[in-house]
Amino acid sequence: VLSGCGVYDGTEIHEASAILVHLSRGGAEVQMYAPDVPQMHVIDHSKGQPADAESRNVLVESARIARGKIASLAKLTTADHDAVIFPGGFGAAKNLSTFAVDGKDCKVNKEVERVLKDFHKAGKPIGLCCISPVLAAKVLSGAEVTVGHEEEEGGKWPYAGTAGAIKELGGKHCVKEVTISFPVNFHAEKHGTLAAFSLTPFYEAHVDTKNKVVTTPAFMCETALHHIFDGIGAMVKNVLKLTGK
Repeated sequence: VLSGCGVYDGTEIHEASAILVHLSRGGAEVQMYAPDVPQMHVIDHSKGQPADAESRNVLVESARIARGKIASLAKLTTADHDAVIFPGGFGAAKNLSTFAVDGKDCKVNKEVERVLKDFHKAGKPIGLCCISPVLAAKVLSGAEVTVGHEEEEGGKWPYAGTAGAIKELGGKHCVKEVTISFPVNFHAEKHGTLAAFSLTPFYEAHVDTKNKVVTTPAFMCETALHHIFDGIGAMVKNVLKLTGK
């Protein structure tokens, strides 16, 4: 489910692309959807500022990512799909909900709310990354999600305040990394003076098994793009696993 095209006013394009690559690798058939509504506003991404004279449609802009193969979110039915995944980007907080403006008092687009509730009721998995877990926290009371860490840590987690908002929305926040590196192949020299080891990354996604909600921080963290890509892969892998297919 897309929310436009561009991180500051729509879908985060790298996240959407990563999701599509991992779904393809996992053998999934994909259909893309977006609500047929106006964007909250349009951002000039070269300046990071609103383009006051412009207005755009979420479905039309999302079609850029979908290469034209997209349908209105109103046509998405649970019976036709095994799972649903929401990329991040500010569009999730501006076009799929009013979280960017209203915080804990936000409203969720009625079609987005319907889809989340329908998949939850049907026991079908829901994947979300970056800022989009706020949607599940708002609609699915008590759902466990992650947006990463709860402190900024010198700018590594610039949107850490979102974790507190998730709690206010009625969700449970679980601290997770995009990636964890840990030592393997440890080898000490005979006299104990030298040691050699390598750091192997482990990519994290939080799996709420009760609600079948899978989340990963993605661009909530300032880190290398390949870590974002592989963290999203962990989310997609767990979503596919929960389908039982």
